[in-house]
Amino acid sequence: MKRFYVLCTAVLMAVLPATAQDDAPKGSWSTLTNPALKFSESMFNNWSSTGTSQLDLNMIFFGNYKYTHTRYVWDNIVDLGFGHAWQDLDNSAKGGRFESRRKSLDKIDLTSALSWKAYKDWGASFTANLKTQFAPGYEYSGAGDNDGKLVSSFFAPAYLTTALSFEYKRPDWSVSLSFLTGKTTFDFNNDLIDSGYTYGVIQDKDFYQSDGTLNPNRTHTHAYFALGSYVKAQYLKKDLLPSLDFYARFELFYDYKKPKLMAWDEVSQLADGTLAQPVDCEYKLGADETWSDLASYNWFQRRVFETDMDLEVKLDYRFSTHLALNFSLNLKWDTDFSGMGRWGHLQVYQTAGLQVFFSWKTPGDKK
Repeated sequence: MKRFYVLCTAVLMAVLPATAQDDAPKGSWSTLTNPALKFSESMFNNWSSTGTSQLDLNMIFFGNYKYTHTRYVWDNIVDLGFGHAWQDLDNSAKGGRFESRRKSLDKIDLTSALSWKAYKDWGASFTANLKTQFAPGYEYSGAGDNDGKLVSSFFAPAYLTTALSFEYKRPDWSVSLSFLTGKTTFDFNNDLIDSGYTYGVIQDKDFYQSDGTLNPNRTHTHAYFALGSYVKAQYLKKDLLPSLDFYARFELFYDYKKPKLMAWDEVSQLADGTLAQPVDCEYKLGADETWSDLASYNWFQRRVFETDMDLEVKLDYRFSTHLALNFSLNLKWDTDFSGMGRWGHLQVYQTAGLQVFFSWKTPGDKK
């Protein structure tokens, strides 16, 4: 926990001095606040083709708070979401409606970026980004399972990424490249760590006993710091078509320590699958993986395997000032998460629905 406070303090110290000089020329603030409510509903009763009645309700908050100075721009983004889906499993109109309630959206994404313009469209930036979730997440074994297996919770995992980047920025899109990026993964839930959901946070060698069971005297490690390269590309086009907005974000992160942590030389010798775990390899196999699969990877496949990817696409069609259709798709590739079901390391989240939203926009007036 101390490491987390130190990192947060370092981020604040890097950002605050730029705005602390009273004698410096003043800039201007511009703000955009978008709270929204997205819902969908379906009902079946005595319907021959059958179906499951469902109510889905998501609360969304997006805020962009930007300070523009003649020398720099300080951009802050708050992206939050939380929602549940209620299902009537037996489509009964009597008393048993909505027997199942499960989470449908859970997102905390906070970004603060300080940018300087160097030459024409080129510049430099320091960015800090924090991603986590509000509530526990569960894997369910079937329609009647309302307890589930704990998979994630608040700050388990959480990702704090800090990057000093070169960036190329155009009115509708930008690309950032950093060879000096720190990414800290947090997992503060000991129960998750014990069950194998470490999310890449490496535990001590004596965490397990020689027979593979948990050591009763074990100590938990809650954070892992990675230093690597980071690429981020963004595209935002308002009114791509009349009343249609389009947003896309693509991120790649490569941990310089990953090849050593994978111990590929040892893995290469396990083509016959005789050993359960290479001695120096920190990777834990997924549900459908074998060491033989990893042993067959060539140089390029290994680098892809070691790289984290995050792709997000959003489309918003505005019917009126407060009503819109929304579509979003988020794909993640992270081998530190063994996955649920057949998707393995590829995580997929897609939504579409009707959204009621409000917008408060404040232009920056220079003082």
